[in-house]
Amino acid sequence: MTGLLATKPRPVDVPALAAAALWQELELTPKPGLVDKRNNGSHRDMDHALFVRSITAITPWFSRFAELGHAHADKPADEQLRVLRLMGMACEQAMYAATNGINTHKGGIFALGLLCFAAGRVKNVSSESLCYEVSNICNGLVSRELAAHSGKATAGERQFQQYGLTGARGEAESGFATVRNVLTQWKGNSLHDLLLRLMAINQDSNLVSRGGIEGLRYVQGYALKLLANGWDHDELIRMDNMLVKRNLSPGGSADLLSVGWVLSEIK
Repeated sequence: MTGLLATKPRPVDVPALAAAALWQELELTPKPGLVDKRNNGSHRDMDHALFVRSITAITPWFSRFAELGHAHADKPADEQLRVLRLMGMACEQAMYAATNGINTHKGGIFALGLLCFAAGRVKNVSSESLCYEVSNICNGLVSRELAAHSGKATAGERQFQQYGLTGARGEAESGFATVRNVLTQWKGNSLHDLLLRLMAINQDSNLVSRGGIEGLRYVQGYALKLLANGWDHDELIRMDNMLVKRNLSPGGSADLLSVGWVLSEIK
């Protein structure tokens, strides 16, 4: 009996992994255009200490997302987004209270909150089951919120109308297809490598907001060049300097980096 108990696998603690992922992303240095231990990247209103306060405020909510998912596990997946959104907004308010109104992790709350909520709903947690459930939860999200024309278009709607970009909503509805695609090529030994691979293909709405479609293509091309030619610490610092000069910040790829790390830890 003792032997059987000793070999029983421990349940995957997705909320703990989500919190750890935010710390992994923050501490990764250098991170071109992004806040890290070296500098503030392209952000004049953010720094490392602010991100520490933000992560500390957000962390307790990940368990609440999972508990909410468990409480609604018997309800249809495509009816759960409105339930999750109320808690997501409360988590965002906790973030804003800790950061004096600065958006440090809204994208991370959305993506990681979905993973935690999905973890509460599925019977057997795996990277595949979580991504499948997130996709089901977000079914129709792009058509409802981006394709539908409103009186005053949001930034996301404008990017969809102009360039066909679906941003964080599209990535979630696809079950994090970009992340899953990159993870098949990633060797698992360098988060810098994972970040560059994400930056090379991610249709990052943050970059489009700051630098137009040209800014997005610039960062994608730069990342592809480093992956093709090889890179080191100095090359990453040079890339950081160039992105800061252009006021470009690949925040969407940073969010996907956290998602990718969680999925890679779950297997």
